[in-house]
Amino acid sequence: MIPVALLVVAKAPVPGLAKTRLAASIGESAAADYAAAALLDTLDAVAAVPAAARIVALTGDLTAASRSAEIDSRLSDFTVVEQRGAGFADRLANAHADAAAAAGGLPVLQIGMDTPQVTADLLAECATTLCDVDAVLGMAHDGGWWVLGVTDPAMAECLREVPMSQPDTGAVTLRALRDTGVDVRLVSELADVDTIDDIHVVGRACLPSSRFHQLTVAEGA
Repeated sequence: MIPVALLVVAKAPVPGLAKTRLAASIGESAAADYAAAALLDTLDAVAAVPAAARIVALTGDLTAASRSAEIDSRLSDFTVVEQRGAGFADRLANAHADAAAAAGGLPVLQIGMDTPQVTADLLAECATTLCDVDAVLGMAHDGGWWVLGVTDPAMAECLREVPMSQPDTGAVTLRALRDTGVDVRLVSELADVDTIDDIHVVGRACLPSSRFHQLTVAEGA
């Protein structure tokens, strides 16, 4: 058992509200279907990690989401907390605090729902690394980041001042952490899903049995 809490920060994949940049190219319903597949694959990977706790910080109306029943059933294996905060940066920082509290003060390894290719082995490797350092950070190909682990939720407070969804979000996050004296270990870089160009790249990186890969095949992406 790895003494780390795994945290997924997720948004209910509601058509019209999920993956809006992707929806501009393929439509709201199709974009929500991809978001749902990505979320479910992510939850499967997290559930397979021998971590001490598994938490989902959720926002949005799950009853209106694509694959709502399947997602609701999968969430039964997780502790679910409501996201709180006005902006995404605030919600991230608050999610770290809430997850640490729910897990009795354990270190928290947080991911989103945009990297369905992530594996349990990779998450376990990141969690194990977090046991030896203050923080871990995994950059995304688009300049953001896909995973952040901290041993104390106070370390995530610097996220409140980081502009999110920018080409330099990853670099700014790394600098913000280090400026507060945090020892950060960089881990594997992954591609995430934001636009239509990302679908094929990420789909090829997913396991053939994954929902995201199967959807890309079915849609001819």
